[in-house]
Amino acid sequence: MSHKDLNPVSAERPKRVAIVISNPAVSTTTGWPVGFWWSELTHPYFHMTELGYRVDIFSPDGGRCVADAMSDPEDASRWQAEDVISRGYRHDPEFVTLVENTRPVGDVSVDDYDALVVAGGQGPMFTFETAEDLHRTFAEFYEAGKVTAALCHGTAILRYARLSNGEPLVKGRTVTGFANVEEDFADQAVWDTGGLPRGAHVMPWRIEDELRRLGANFIQAGLWKGFAIRDGNLVTGQQNFSGTETAKVITEALGR
Repeated sequence: MSHKDLNPVSAERPKRVAIVISNPAVSTTTGWPVGFWWSELTHPYFHMTELGYRVDIFSPDGGRCVADAMSDPEDASRWQAEDVISRGYRHDPEFVTLVENTRPVGDVSVDDYDALVVAGGQGPMFTFETAEDLHRTFAEFYEAGKVTAALCHGTAILRYARLSNGEPLVKGRTVTGFANVEEDFADQAVWDTGGLPRGAHVMPWRIEDELRRLGANFIQAGLWKGFAIRDGNLVTGQQNFSGTETAKVITEALGR
């Protein structure tokens, strides 16, 4: 038991949040293994558990989940080498056990949680299309008035989530997500290293283009800027550097 009172306001009823991460997959565009992004799980998890929240980790299918290699702060690319929060959780056996034994999102009950958060990584772009339980659960949280959030490529869920009247959940909403300017940067980086032929794309489709097509007001803060916004009970974060910003908007919406 901690000596610190993490939840002095509501010790008997801490707020509960379900975070959903992607199951492992193989990219149809690059052939690389893909999954969730470490900081998009660990930064919200850290911020919310520091406030005394109870946070559970789910995935569409349940079971062992694997992070995108470049999200590992100890990866040779050093793309996220400054991410000391994820570095710590990677070496926490109890936390690693949670990632390796996620519960299926079909087990999430709207009545049991105050908020639902969908993290990103490359995996969602290849796994969320068939994740029908996640489509349904995301819409259920939103229509119940619960805080419903998605981050980076986790906003891929907004391509598929439909309200009970059949309308796209994202229609008419102001949202952010992984922006075209960031997709351009990623494509260029892969071309420069010879990972893909010039003109080929890392992602099979683009968040910004698709959400605009569905009637969303898509905004972003610029290349690799930490950014999150709230429209009613829908919260969205721009990319992998926006985990803490997204968590802060969520906790403010929940009244901390």
